[in-house]
Formats: sequence, C-alpha cells, structure tokens
Amino acid sequence: MTQELHIVGGGMAGSEAAWQAANAGVRVVIHEMRPKVETFAHKTGDLGEMVCSNSFRSDDDEQNAVGLLHWEMQAANGLIINTAHQHRLPAGGALAVDRDAFSAEITARLRAHPNVTVSHEEVLDLPDSGHWIFATGPLTSSALGQAIQTETGTDRLAFFDAIAPIVYFDSIDMSKAWMQSRYDKGDTVEEQRAYINCPMDRDQYEAFIDSLLGADKTAFHEGETAGYFDGCLPIEVMSERGRETLRHGPMKPVGLTNPHQPDVKPWAVVQLRRDNALGTLYNIVGFQTKMKYGAQTSVFRMIPGLENASFARLGGIHRNTFLNSPSLLDEQMRLRSKPNIRFAGQITGVEGYVESAAMGLLAGRMAAADILGQPMPEVPQDSAHGALIHHITGGADAKTFQPMNVNFGLFRPVDGLRGGRRGRRDRYKAYTDRAKTAWSHWLETRLEPA
Repeated sequence: MTQELHIVGGGMAGSEAAWQAANAGVRVVIHEMRPKVETFAHKTGDLGEMVCSNSFRSDDDEQNAVGLLHWEMQAANGLIINTAHQHRLPAGGALAVDRDAFSAEITARLRAHPNVTVSHEEVLDLPDSGHWIFATGPLTSSALGQAIQTETGTDRLAFFDAIAPIVYFDSIDMSKAWMQSRYDKGDTVEEQRAYINCPMDRDQYEAFIDSLLGADKTAFHEGETAGYFDGCLPIEVMSERGRETLRHGPMKPVGLTNPHQPDVKPWAVVQLRRDNALGTLYNIVGFQTKMKYGAQTSVFRMIPGLENASFARLGGIHRNTFLNSPSLLDEQMRLRSKPNIRFAGQITGVEGYVESAAMGLLAGRMAAADILGQPMPEVPQDSAHGALIHHITGGADAKTFQPMNVNFGLFRPVDGLRGGRRGRRDRYKAYTDRAKTAWSHWLETRLEPA
C-alpha cells in the first residue's frame, strides 16, 4: 500500500493538490480545521471556499498571463479551474463564479474520491516524518504560524488583504443604476449585463472621497507594521494617495453609457459584479475596505442607487502570512530544513486564487511522484506554472521578496520581438504559444499509480 500524503488546508491550493495526487493513485488526507476552528473571513467548512472576490480574472489565454494559467490548469485536469468553468457567471472577459455552488462542488468531488479522506482536526506543528503539504493560505492559525517561524528562524512575513462588500440586488435602485459590461464586453446580452453601474457627478464624487477619508477605520494591533498587497488595496488607502486615484482606478467612467442620461458623461462610476447564479447578490468591484461596519453602511449608501442598499456581507481586513520562499524552499517547493514538507498556495508568496491553485497543482504532482518513486521532470520555466515556481523558489531576490501575481514580466524574453504596443501583443502571443507547447510536453510524462 502506498504511503499517505497529508495536506494541511482545504482552500484552493490544498484542494487542487489533493485532486492531483489522488488521481495519481496516492491516498490523501486533507486536514481542514474549519468549521471546528473558525477564521475571520470564512463562513463555512466547505473546501475551496472563496472569501475575497468571486473572480478568477481574465480568461484570455493568448494576451493575459492569468488566462494562460487557466489554460495550463485545464490541460492538467485541474479541479479548481474546471469547477470554476462549470459554475461560471457572466462577467465579460473575466471568469467569475457562483462562489457557493463552486465550493459545494469542490467539497462533493473530493469527499467522493476513493483516495481522499477529510479530517477537521487542526494541525499545530511541522511533522518530522511522512509526506506533507502545507497550504494554509493567508489565514494560517497562530499556533501553526509560530511553529513555522520557529522552524525557519525568520520573522513572520505578512501583508494585509481586504475584502469587498456584497449587496442584495433587490435593494439596488435601478432607476439610477444600469446594467452594462465595460466596453460591452461579452458575446451575449447576459454577459454584457453582468455588471451594475452606479454613476456619480463631480460633487457626489468629491463628497464620497471626503467621507472615505474621514470614516472610522479598523486599527492595527500594536507592532503590526505589514503593508498591503497592491492588487488588493483598501479603497480608503487608494484615496489617501490622491483624490483622483479612485476615479482613474476602480471608479473609472470609461466604456460606459448611462441609459438614464445618455448625453451626460458620469464623473465616476461604481461597478458591482454579479456574485451568484441566481443574480441575487452583487459585489462592489474594487471596494476592498478596512472601514468599520457602521462607517461602511453610511459611506456606501452615498453611492447613487445604493441609498437603501442591504448588505449580505460587509468588507473587512485580515492578515495574510507568507514565507520568504526563495531562501526557505527548494525547486520542488520543499522546506530545506524539513524536506518531507512542501508548501503550496498563497503562503509561498503567490497572490490570487488561480496562482494559489496552480502551486497546489504542482505540489500535489511533485509529492505524488516522490511517494510513487517516479521521476518528475523539471517544470518548464517557459510555462506560466514554471515562471511562477521559478520566481518564488529562486528567481526573486530574497531580500525584497513580496507576493506576486502571474504576469509576463516573470517570463524569459522571446528572441526577435521588440517593445511597443504592437510589439507587446506579438510578444504576449509568442509567450503563450511557447508556454502551451512546453506545458503540453511536460504533461506527457504521466504519473502512473504504483
């Protein structure tokens, strides 16, 4: 009988790692402390629960690095990405999902797998033996975080993540708001209507910024000096960088026409994106916040169309722990001081649902190869997966290491292509063509059950 693989954490990375290893014939135990031990952000004990956004970002696999990562995960029979497509919602060019149906499906498929067992006991330390993957994500428990800190001998690195609020559709005033995808993206009317837009004139925008700047915010505990991940900045932090920052960011009015006043161009627009298949919930796009709950309701109800908004969930902020992976992990994501342990997901220093799941996919396959005694060829650096793992396990400078989304800046240059706008499109297409070829060849080396 083959040895068991223990996976700590049942989020995107842990679920994907379990799926990949179990499909290779390895017996897997997922240790997920929820719902027995709760976290700030999670609401259920389901595997693969989404807590921040419900979007997997762009699905364009020719001009976008995260879209390429989608393609690679689908080619590898990825549980996370295939389930996301199964429960996708109209969202223009983005891959957004019904978060409840998505996590329920992930949970059901893993629990039904003959090689997977789920335990809801909390793991408090780093074992000295056995095969382990730690994919505890941004909300690693205090006890386990302390054990990791003790083992690595380094300070616990962290940044802060913020969560955006969710609004009930029937509380939105559609006599002021309207449905339209920016630039009318999407092939169907339903996709083009996946977003609700709330317009502001200049006076309304200025008053909104004043309220943001003056609102009560959640204070950090003494000694907490971690910064924010730039891709998930609270709106009040953005507004502190300049009064026009939001208007040129998540509140930009371009690509939209207000049917209620087609001849009047809004000064700013707040967008809400459909959050479930029923269309009863919408999240406020880009409105991550650290405002206190009372301040949120009063400030957000200043938005035209949301004067009587009812919130299914208010925003919040939580600490996100990650390792200094370039100094602590080897090229197979193993902890150098305890090679029986791998890390995967956000804790390795990748940022985003897709990137986390991708690192879980690799960790699951690598661990399975070890257990089955089969060689695992090096992940091709020219693939999106390879560019990410190379970055976190040695490509980045350990002294300045920070969480990173997948992007074409992590890819090796393609010879013969110059810069410029047209050159960039050609270059991105060359990156994706090269990556797909390299990834397909890598996948031809299949893990075979012992």
